[in-house]
Amino acid sequence: MKYMPTYDLMESVRNTNQWLGATARAMGDYPAMAMTANPAMQLLKAWGDVTERSFARMVAKPDWGIPSITGPDGKDHIVRVETLVERPFGDLIRFTTPGRKSPKRRVLLVAPMSGHYATLLRKTVISLLPDCDVHITDWHNARDIPVSKGKFDVEDYTKYVAEFMRHLGPDLHVIAVCQPVPLTLAATAMLAEDDPEAQPRSLTLIGGPVDPDAAATDVTDFGSRVTMGQLEHSMIQRVGFKYKGVGREVYPGLLQLASFIAMNAATHAQAFTDQIFRAAHGKASEHDKHNQFYDEYLAVMDMTAEFYLSTVERVFKSRDIARNVFTVDGRQLDLGKITSVAVKIVEGEKDDISAPGQCLAALDLLTGLPADRKAAHLEPGAGHYGIFAGSSWRKNIRPLVLQFIDANSDAPGKHTAKVESPKPAQPSKPARRAKPAAAKAKPSETSKPKATKPEAKVAKDIVKGAEAVTGEAKPAPEKAQAAEPVVAKQPAGEPAAPKPAVSKPTLVSSNSATPAQEPAKPAAAPQAADAPKAEPSKPDAPKDEAAKPVEAKPEAAQAGKPTRAAND
Repeated sequence: MKYMPTYDLMESVRNTNQWLGATARAMGDYPAMAMTANPAMQLLKAWGDVTERSFARMVAKPDWGIPSITGPDGKDHIVRVETLVERPFGDLIRFTTPGRKSPKRRVLLVAPMSGHYATLLRKTVISLLPDCDVHITDWHNARDIPVSKGKFDVEDYTKYVAEFMRHLGPDLHVIAVCQPVPLTLAATAMLAEDDPEAQPRSLTLIGGPVDPDAAATDVTDFGSRVTMGQLEHSMIQRVGFKYKGVGREVYPGLLQLASFIAMNAATHAQAFTDQIFRAAHGKASEHDKHNQFYDEYLAVMDMTAEFYLSTVERVFKSRDIARNVFTVDGRQLDLGKITSVAVKIVEGEKDDISAPGQCLAALDLLTGLPADRKAAHLEPGAGHYGIFAGSSWRKNIRPLVLQFIDANSDAPGKHTAKVESPKPAQPSKPARRAKPAAAKAKPSETSKPKATKPEAKVAKDIVKGAEAVTGEAKPAPEKAQAAEPVVAKQPAGEPAAPKPAVSKPTLVSSNSATPAQEPAKPAAAPQAADAPKAEPSKPDAPKDEAAKPVEAKPEAAQAGKPTRAAND
């Protein structure tokens, strides 16, 4: 099979069916045919219309066709495709919306290279664009890549993904769909060893074959039944003279499409039969559900022979990823080195390509990742396509993915040591501690009361310090004890005392709560918010009944003003 004539023969068969469909449609359109009033002519025209469209789509790359989106300002913004990184076998592209502020969520969609173009994820992109800054890997058709550009296998794919993630920076959330899930894990492990700062914030892995033996499907059974020699001689062909990649060994997209259709042949046959009858009755349209789905499903691309064969051998047969022995350029990658990237698994209950359990096996391989950084979701009743582009994705999975992204948007260090702003201490709810023998004024860093001073002098110094903070003096109570000081107003010409650098003095009583402390800064250690700091030993005030300490009111303590003394 590894000859140009076989590739050209397949292309000739496809081209012939397209021509037959166009001929039947043209014959049914002749005005003379309408004179016969034979319904067979309408069926002939409808068959030709559906057949021509289907076979023409097999060699056409679909456009992205992203509609405009409405921004927070209520305006519609057009969506443009911008290429950020160009490589021979794939590009990194970004969907930009001029005039709209870029969303904080930065997402990289890793599209599969399994016979379809990246446009297979068009609906996924459309659903994410209103809330995310979306990037995607756009893989090229191997038949259009000259042989001079070299090889492209699973190791090159892994290096491409790692390069794209490094280019976008660490504030990134990666969503890998189907086939690239195990290779995206390997790319992240490569960054964990080579450039830890370039790792993404999170990985969302959707329906990928991390461990194909975890749950058998027709795909995994096929890989087990045939040998690599049989695959190479029966599936690999050389690109013909019609394309730029002439002579390159590829796994043709037409063969992959035939395999996809064979898995659900009855369903596809019924879908096309129904579409022909709808077209005969005039009920079919250019953008009906059938055409929207099959315009994308039938558009296939060739894969390089080395990528296809190495995927079957290393991912499905030898299970290099599942056994954590995957190598790139001779160096073994350790998935256990991933310690800070949050990982979420999404699977479909009725997925017949990557059955439930195959993708979930990734969590067991991440031995260095804490349990609180792992998550998994099994979508009930969802098939393979539905978990990333169908109603299950739109209604259930997409909101969960966005919540997971938001929960892991902080840098890994900040996430693992979460620090919350502490609340000021409330006098009504004191911490559990022994009551002091006598009231103690909280010392400031600028001045501390001496034990040898009379208590009246201590009160006077404290009140003067409070006046410096508030800018005005409070009159002393009319009825005070004989030894209680009466503080006069500050003279206008006298300069104000300098403000204390750290704390505001407040008198407290012996049965009051611990003095209100200033909230700890968020950068402090977490225990600073939970437990009060141990106070330094303070000298006891003289036990003179003539002047007793006053009780601090909560509002006064918070405002930083001196309080009035209360008579006992």
